[in-house]
Amino acid sequence: MSFKEFRLSSISISNRTSVYLVTVLATLIGIYSYITLPKEQFPEVEIPIFNVVTIYAGASPADVENLITRPLEQELKAIDGVDEISSISKQATSIIIIEFETEKDKLVAQQEVNDAVDKARSELPRVLTQEPAVEDFNPADQPILNINLSGNFDLVELKQYADEIKDQIESLSSINEVEIVGALEREIQVNVDLTAMNARGVSLNAISGAIANKNLTISSGQIEMGDMERSVRVVGEISSPEQLEDIIITNNRGENVYLKDIATITDGFADRESYARLNGEPVITLNVKKKSGENLIDASEASMAIVSELQETQFPDDLNITITGDQSQDTKDSVSNLFNTVILGFFFVVIVLMFIMGVQNAVFVGLAIPLSSLIAFAVMPLMGFTINMVVLFALILGLGIVVDNAIVIVENIYRYVTTSEYSKIEAAKRAAGEIALPVITGTLTTIAPFVPLLFWTGIIGKFMIFLPVTMILTLVASLAVALIMNPVFAVSFMSDDADHIHKKEKKHGNRTLFIASMVVISIALIFHLIGTPFTGNLLLFLLMMYLAEHYFLAPMISYFNLKILPRLQKAYHDGIQWILIGKRPWFSLAGTTAYLVISIIILGIASPKVVFFSDSEPNFIYVYNEMPAGTSLDETNRITMELEDRVYEVLGENNPIVKSVISNVAVGANSRFDTDPTPSPNKSKVSISFVDFQDRNGVSTQDILNEIREKVKGIPGTEVTVEKDQRGPSTGKPINIEISGDEFEELITLTDRFQRFIENSGIKGIEDLQSDLQISNPELIIDVDETKANSYGISIAQVGSTLRTALLGDPISTFREEEDEYDIRLRLQEADRTNITDLMNMKLPTQNGNIPISAVAQPEYSTSYGAINRRDLERVVTLTSNLLEGYNANEVNARIRESLNDFDIPEGYEISLTGEQEEQAETAGFLGVALFSAVGLIFLVLVSQFNSIGKPLIILSQVIFSLIGVFIGFATFGMDISVVLTGMGIIAVAGVVVKNGIILIDYIDVLRSEGKDLKEAVIEGGATRLTPVILTAASTILGLIPLAIGLNIDFYGLFASLEPNIYFGGDNAAFWGSLAWTIIFGLGFATFLTLFLVPAMYYIGVQTKSWFKSKFQ
Repeated sequence: MSFKEFRLSSISISNRTSVYLVTVLATLIGIYSYITLPKEQFPEVEIPIFNVVTIYAGASPADVENLITRPLEQELKAIDGVDEISSISKQATSIIIIEFETEKDKLVAQQEVNDAVDKARSELPRVLTQEPAVEDFNPADQPILNINLSGNFDLVELKQYADEIKDQIESLSSINEVEIVGALEREIQVNVDLTAMNARGVSLNAISGAIANKNLTISSGQIEMGDMERSVRVVGEISSPEQLEDIIITNNRGENVYLKDIATITDGFADRESYARLNGEPVITLNVKKKSGENLIDASEASMAIVSELQETQFPDDLNITITGDQSQDTKDSVSNLFNTVILGFFFVVIVLMFIMGVQNAVFVGLAIPLSSLIAFAVMPLMGFTINMVVLFALILGLGIVVDNAIVIVENIYRYVTTSEYSKIEAAKRAAGEIALPVITGTLTTIAPFVPLLFWTGIIGKFMIFLPVTMILTLVASLAVALIMNPVFAVSFMSDDADHIHKKEKKHGNRTLFIASMVVISIALIFHLIGTPFTGNLLLFLLMMYLAEHYFLAPMISYFNLKILPRLQKAYHDGIQWILIGKRPWFSLAGTTAYLVISIIILGIASPKVVFFSDSEPNFIYVYNEMPAGTSLDETNRITMELEDRVYEVLGENNPIVKSVISNVAVGANSRFDTDPTPSPNKSKVSISFVDFQDRNGVSTQDILNEIREKVKGIPGTEVTVEKDQRGPSTGKPINIEISGDEFEELITLTDRFQRFIENSGIKGIEDLQSDLQISNPELIIDVDETKANSYGISIAQVGSTLRTALLGDPISTFREEEDEYDIRLRLQEADRTNITDLMNMKLPTQNGNIPISAVAQPEYSTSYGAINRRDLERVVTLTSNLLEGYNANEVNARIRESLNDFDIPEGYEISLTGEQEEQAETAGFLGVALFSAVGLIFLVLVSQFNSIGKPLIILSQVIFSLIGVFIGFATFGMDISVVLTGMGIIAVAGVVVKNGIILIDYIDVLRSEGKDLKEAVIEGGATRLTPVILTAASTILGLIPLAIGLNIDFYGLFASLEPNIYFGGDNAAFWGSLAWTIIFGLGFATFLTLFLVPAMYYIGVQTKSWFKSKFQ
């Protein structure tokens, strides 16, 4: 062929049946992928983080640090790709957290950690209570579901029901573990009377050995008996706890002593490790946690199905099972709301297209949105993606962008079909070939801003990576739709009526329309009668839309195209003509530059708050309680009950906006910011869950949080903090100050001095600056005289293990009952466990008889550090606080940073602001580099297209000038500027602005190449490209408007039960609003610049070039 041809489009047009087949297959695969892809509210950020946990019984925090933590850290720091090493050395336990860079392969990282730990083993104490264990640590490993059991049952029965639920749910492949909170574990206790034991000359070791040797089954091999072999087993397991009483122990004088004479056998419970309450009533709670990457909704529904089945078939009717904290419902709501926003945005975009392009062409173009999205969904399973709020927002962001290629292709095909003598097939091939290269180039410039975001590292990068990937997938898919599918649709269905847009659609006879309407109504009625009102109402809605278009919309479209649009085009034509007179192009450029400076000044005067992520009303409120180290579980529980009472004073009884109030003591009480994941009896948490935003009747949950924060103040002897759920990735507390140095005593003094300095500095907004340093951990030191101990042949380990057995107990054997096993625990009776004199009189066996512990050791009351924290091999103390309502983290931290100038810091010590501030600084730095990289990529594409430097600079200048709209918009409406979301919005605007500039300048070049003079080409080029530029901008802006203003419509509810549940606001609008408004402000102003400033700058550039040539040639 002699004309310019794009081969792929021509092949598609010639093989239309194949293209339709591929389209149907892509649609079906996309729908299937959307249905089956895992769905979650937030992206699951998986970073290679591992814990190395080592237990060394009896060791103090300082000993743990020196003997275990330091040697392990030395080996671990040598691993490639380690981002940070932090550790906690506390009584008897070392916990080291190794965080790798996000691009490190997790399996490789875990193997390297194992190798480093093995290498360091020779430097650790020879005998450890627990060898170093490498565990995968997931900061986002939170329950997806809480199952609460209560009723008129004893604790054994409730625990049995909980165990049955646990076993069945853990059998699901998607479930990682089920954690039971608030239950008592059955245990057979052998409580020894110390006085009787000493009088009879028996030791704890002798009792332990006698029970272990009595309660066991031994395999003794096999015996041949005729033609068969029989296994020989010696069975000696006890069948009831009472049998333990008759066990005989031989004392040190060779006498037999019955166990019942020196101990009480109790079929009871192990020491309680946790408490759980739901709405003030005691419960047993099962926290269900899914495996990483599994479908949250499926995992939650499968777990609840198991519970329902057990409740119907096995459990008694009066067993109360309450489900709380169901993240699947929150996920469904979030995904549904965003998907409804996608539909609403799509509706707005199509309406705009219909007014400017006509109904038929608008349908062709509008198909690009669902087809591009479905193709993207089809690819996502190959990339391990999930459907989450970031993916869905990317689709909302792309609503107006993805139709741009289709607009250009369909418009050009329509022009050829209606103005040339070619057949539709040849017209489509010529039109696609003519415009294919600019469309591809324009798509590359739109993709370019998102490419640098693919290299975003860290937790924030892992969280947001879904957005650029989804945008790139969707834009590439839109290019395929525009070049392959749209030409085929046009050939098959496009009308060749030249007045298709500018006049009313031809009407069918009223009789035919009436009959067709009655048929549709009848079918809808049938669907209602068979119980599927959704389909019936959807058919009625489509019928109403058709009738509305037929009788109302078509005349309006015709009027718009015949009356309004021409006036708009003429006004624009006159405006451009006016601007190009004399020095006005220069004045336009100077005025815009001045306006940029003014907008920066206005932004500075308005001083909007700069935040990391946009804030929103809390869905959950968490009241954390931490008491001094050493506080008993029961005392912590008592204080927690007092906290509950105060919380209920704020909430009131049967508050309609409160879903549940759950209290956890010890297990499940850690904050998401805690680096120590182990349960602590001195910690508790009260969690308040609220109903969905639209059901709160305008009540502010932030006000409730503020009231609770005030109400829980003033409880002596404890630290209470009140927090809300965090939307987005976990980034640390807003105020996080780390004080590091070598000498611990100096570090303690410096921390105390700095804490008092900040508290007295008058810096407002700090809730309560709390230190993670515990310096009053009560201890009882057993000081062993090694000389005496050696003379008796007694080791320190022997003393420590004897006291450990006496106090904590030792599980010396197990008792089997059917399929269950229960520990048999040996220890002293409670009266003896609380008397230090009795404990020191316990006997230790030697070669010359038993001697009391007091013969080789003496007790000493003391206090020590609760834990020693380290970061990157340095000792560190962390001061943290939440912010009070109405204060900004950046402003408060800036004041803290300023105050450091007046604070004396000793040499060798450092005070730094980390946590959220550290992440924010890294993110801001990356986004700055990403913006410059995006501009660089766009510049390269533009230079290759125009073979010029000046024209790309004209187009790229609009990116800078578009900031005027962003600055003025945020300053005018007093919106918070989000470092992450506003930054990404500015980058996204760049691609759309550049594409509009390309459309305009490219056509001006075409007109000049056809022989028109400069001014005529600029004026006509601008007037001709007015429609596509406005169409692109309007489509993008209107697609984002529903999310920006928080307009929510439940389309399923609308069609299923005629309940659209319309409301404004919500979590999605609060979170994504900053990004949406950034694009709306920036693109709105940039569109004005594209239409007026770009022609003026083009005119200036050509004239200036001509002037230089005339002067210097």
